[in-house]
Amino acid sequence: MIHNKKVKHLAVLSLSCAVLAGCEKTPTDSKQGPEEQVKIEPNYVTEVVSYVDPLIGTKGPFNHRQAGNVTPGALVPFGMFNFGPEHAYTEDLLAESERISKKILEENKRVPVSPGGYNYQASRVKGFSFTRLSGTGCLGASGDIPVMPFTKEVTFSPAKDPINGYYSAGFSHDNETAIPGYYQVGLDNGVNVELAATTRTGIANFTFEKAVGAKLLFRTSYSQLGSGDAYAKVDQEKGEVTGYVTSGNFCGYLGEYNQRDYYTLHFVAKLDKAITGTGAWKDSEILNGANTAKGGMGYGDNGWPDIGKGSGVWVNLDLKDGETVQMRVGISYVSLENARENLTKEQAEYSFADVRKKSHRTWEEELSKVKVASNDDSKLRVFYTALYHSLFHPNVFSDVNGQYTGFDQKVHTVSKSQNVQYANFSGWDVYRSQLQLVTLLDQKRGSDIAQSLFNQANQFNGIWDRWTHNAGPTGVMSGDPSTIAIANFVAFGANDFDVSGAYASLRKAATQPTEFDLSNIGCPVFCRGQKPSLDEWQNLGYISDQSNSWEGASETLEQASSYFSLSQLAERLGKEEDVARFVQEAGNWRNLYNPLATESLGYIQGRNQDKTWKDEFDPFSGHLFVEGSPAQYLWMVPHDGAGLAKTIGGGKAMSQRLDSHFRKPDGTWVLYRDSAEFSDVSNQPSILSPWMYLHTGEAYKTQQTVRETMKQLWLDTPDGIPGQDDLGQMSSWYVFSSLGLYPKYPGRADLVLSSPQFSKAEIGNLTINAPSASGDHIYINSLEVNGTKTLNSWIDESYINKSVTLDFTLSTEPNKAFGRAVENRPPSYGPSIKL
Repeated sequence: MIHNKKVKHLAVLSLSCAVLAGCEKTPTDSKQGPEEQVKIEPNYVTEVVSYVDPLIGTKGPFNHRQAGNVTPGALVPFGMFNFGPEHAYTEDLLAESERISKKILEENKRVPVSPGGYNYQASRVKGFSFTRLSGTGCLGASGDIPVMPFTKEVTFSPAKDPINGYYSAGFSHDNETAIPGYYQVGLDNGVNVELAATTRTGIANFTFEKAVGAKLLFRTSYSQLGSGDAYAKVDQEKGEVTGYVTSGNFCGYLGEYNQRDYYTLHFVAKLDKAITGTGAWKDSEILNGANTAKGGMGYGDNGWPDIGKGSGVWVNLDLKDGETVQMRVGISYVSLENARENLTKEQAEYSFADVRKKSHRTWEEELSKVKVASNDDSKLRVFYTALYHSLFHPNVFSDVNGQYTGFDQKVHTVSKSQNVQYANFSGWDVYRSQLQLVTLLDQKRGSDIAQSLFNQANQFNGIWDRWTHNAGPTGVMSGDPSTIAIANFVAFGANDFDVSGAYASLRKAATQPTEFDLSNIGCPVFCRGQKPSLDEWQNLGYISDQSNSWEGASETLEQASSYFSLSQLAERLGKEEDVARFVQEAGNWRNLYNPLATESLGYIQGRNQDKTWKDEFDPFSGHLFVEGSPAQYLWMVPHDGAGLAKTIGGGKAMSQRLDSHFRKPDGTWVLYRDSAEFSDVSNQPSILSPWMYLHTGEAYKTQQTVRETMKQLWLDTPDGIPGQDDLGQMSSWYVFSSLGLYPKYPGRADLVLSSPQFSKAEIGNLTINAPSASGDHIYINSLEVNGTKTLNSWIDESYINKSVTLDFTLSTEPNKAFGRAVENRPPSYGPSIKL
């Protein structure tokens, strides 16, 4: 292993008011010394919830792949309950997509308006669901039990309404409020809706302007991508509706493997106004007066539910004009009894105002863990909204009594030191920076998420799934993000879980091929093996084009990061033989670098089992690798930047290639979804790339590129998130980048540096001072770490356990000496010999 440098532990330096933004002078005796004459008072912004705009990122091109897909609604950080609107299509919205229009109107399929259920361009609501995922790339998941306040007669089955044109209501953004923990919208049918939530429960106020026809539709089977089964029952005397939905099918339209059930959500909804009548529907049949309904939507013949399938109930309400019916809801993924207990213990006798205020306080406490000073309200909105979106997932999955449904579909109870079980792990996305941010803010939560992943693996024959949804493994995406996640949790101080047990499990997965590793079941999108074609990795030193993976070359790069992270976890546990072995295997990316890939340049290129290169190589093909091109994946070697630089011709050559990756020949920036020849810093394969300049000796280009990316792509507008937010991963990139930091290394907490955009900030044990920070002062002129000047463009992990202060002097012109010398560049780790 080559580790080219270390940073000394340094002493803290006091700063004068002259170089620190936001301090206050106090009257002093002129004979007093400088330290006595100045009282430093950080001018951090307060009431940070007021800077969050949940509608940022809700708009984008109607193609959901290019929208943020975030979900405004009522929830608390990491809450099980995410209460918010499910939008319906209109004819003008359908006209924007010929593909979706055809699927609905010609193929008779149900298609969600947008992942998460919300699209800023929509103008109708079909209900308010209890659960949602935020920012997914696949078109929908969860969205369970949408409840619709309705005023018209039920004249035909809602299952037969292709675009929910009848069983929905219009709305305007002018009559909509979205703030952390609270959502309100006035519907065109005269109903005003207010929502609030606790961790496992929700509360809604439905105020009907006119009482005539007032009812609530419980669309029990209408999860966003269908359901295998559903049941609802109305108890008119008790004034409650109970039931469940059994669902799954995440990304199921992309392949057969996920067209299945893997979770059941139970619910109890209590109403405070009398129910005067009931009805139900199943498929095309209406049952006036019925109080039960059973039947799912199914998943169709190709992962798209069929229009005409599904069940639900409605209740007629005894109201006066202008009167409000309040609905309290508890949910559980275990049982109806647990849903009742969750509701009883979390809401008790709290009023709607009480629940809303408590949610607001919870968000204020969580968001205030990152403190910043700035007078730029727009930047503060973008920043705190990004932090807000970073704290949605993973979600609490266990009930107040500690029970949860495991991946073996059995009921388990959290034990030992684990407080709660978590679910919804968007592994391929969040291993890069979101889980590090979550852990930096709360090491206990990081430990519980880590134990949750280990529990899931133990319940799934030792397989650590890469994209978990509620009680099910989905296999979605590529690589082995769980290994990286576990190593990162420990590196960032979250070690209050069974670290040794987790390591033993991950080591076994990395060294012993399973039947799933050797099988193509679920491939390409849902490969079940944690280490697809591990036999090839061990025998060839790479994953071939004929492997049991989504795509061999990009899989090789992902696995290289995974093995490096495992080496770092092994080092923390004192397993030196494993350290050497796994660092060696982390160098397997080199075996796919073809210096003759094109006439003029080398690239990572797919390779066949016989070691020949894959034919028809196009470095600018956006579909050759997983969600990216060879030009974009070239830079995805986070642990060995120096090795990559040497491989492609040295630091100068690497810098020039990065220049041509981020800019067109005329010098204009290309940061977002142009030709795959260029970067796309809205998607995972490219988000590391701006930081790779640090390995060329031209650190100022990282500062320039990161700042330009934030400036161009992250905006204080509904379309202000560039592409899917992916359960908070992209937002976490923005949070770190705003602070001038990035957790580049899999399995290490070292941070590489750029220029902060706030004059002062605090996160964890880090204090960041950059008094001249502005839109023009984007370059690091000088840096002091705990009072000692340094030219290093990175800091080591010591801040995890002790206070570290970074004092930046920023400038409008680059200091090219910063980070230039080899000893000032971030460390690189590579094998001692090439395979």
